[in-house]
Amino acid sequence: MKCLDLTGPGSSGMNVTAIKNFVCVIYNISFMNCTWHVDRNASGDAQYFLYWKTSRKEDFVRCQNYIEDNYGRHTGCRFQNVTIEGSRKGYFMVNESRNGQNILLCTTMYLYKIEKLSPPLNVTVNCTGVSHSCEIQWQRPLTSHVDRDICFKYKIVIEKKEDPEERIKNTYKMERNITGNSYIFESFDAKKRYSVKIRATNNYCLVSENWGEWSAPVEFGREQLPSIASYTLLLISAIAASLILFFCIITIYLKTVPAIVLQPKNPFHDISLVNFQTENQFIKHETEEIITIIEEVA
Repeated sequence: MKCLDLTGPGSSGMNVTAIKNFVCVIYNISFMNCTWHVDRNASGDAQYFLYWKTSRKEDFVRCQNYIEDNYGRHTGCRFQNVTIEGSRKGYFMVNESRNGQNILLCTTMYLYKIEKLSPPLNVTVNCTGVSHSCEIQWQRPLTSHVDRDICFKYKIVIEKKEDPEERIKNTYKMERNITGNSYIFESFDAKKRYSVKIRATNNYCLVSENWGEWSAPVEFGREQLPSIASYTLLLISAIAASLILFFCIITIYLKTVPAIVLQPKNPFHDISLVNFQTENQFIKHETEEIITIIEEVA
C-alpha cells in the first residue's frame, strides 16, 4: 500500500486526509510526544494509529499511550525511553481508518533536530561589592547523545526588578548570546534586585537549532540580603531554643542532686573493724609478755 506524505496535502494536490500539523518533540532527554490536528469535517468513525521506528530495517512499533480528543479520536501519542544516536532518523507512519478504508501517511525526521533542550543546570551567582561585578556560572543541559560543553551556546537574560519598598519602577533587561559556561556581569549594584535565566541551543554540533527551555530564574542583589523581619524571626527562634535547653538542664540537675547529698560524718564509722581487732591483739600480746617477765623474776 502506498504511503502518502504525512506533511503534505496528498498526491493530486487535494486533501485526501483529515490529519494536519503532525509534530514530534523529544524532551527531558528520553520522552517524545507526537501530536496532530484532526479536521473538524473528519468522518465520525475516523480513527488514527501511530507507528514509528529508528531504522528502515526495523519493524514499526505501535503507540501504546494515545492522546484523545473529546470524540475519542487519537490526536497524539506519548513515548518513553527514546534515544538519540548521532544523525539517526525517526520513521513515522499514521494509519488513518475511516469509512472502512485505511490511508497510510508517512514522514521522516532527524531525531536530534526535534529535541527540545532541557534547561542549563546548576545556575549560580557569586557577587562582590568591591568590584561591583557578579560571576554567573552554569552547566550544560543534559542530552542522550552530546556530552561536550563546546556543542552549546547560550542566551543569558539579566533583568533589574522593581523594588516597591524604595518605589523604584525603572527596570531594564540585558540579553547576551555567549559560548562557555560563565559570564561576568559588571553592572552590579548591591542595592538593586536582579534575576538571571539561561537557555541553550546548538553550537556547530548535532544539536537542535531551536532554543531550549529556560532555567528557573535565580535572583541576586538586594533580594539576597535577609530582611529585618528575617533577622527578628531568627533571633526569636534562637532565644526559644536556648530557653528550652536551659530548662531541660535545670530539670535534670534537680532530679540528680538529692541522690548525692552528703550525710553528717560519723567519727566512728571510718574506724575499721579489722584495725580495731588488730590493736586488741597487740595489746593482749604485750600484756602476756609483761606477765611472763614478772614471773621469771619472782
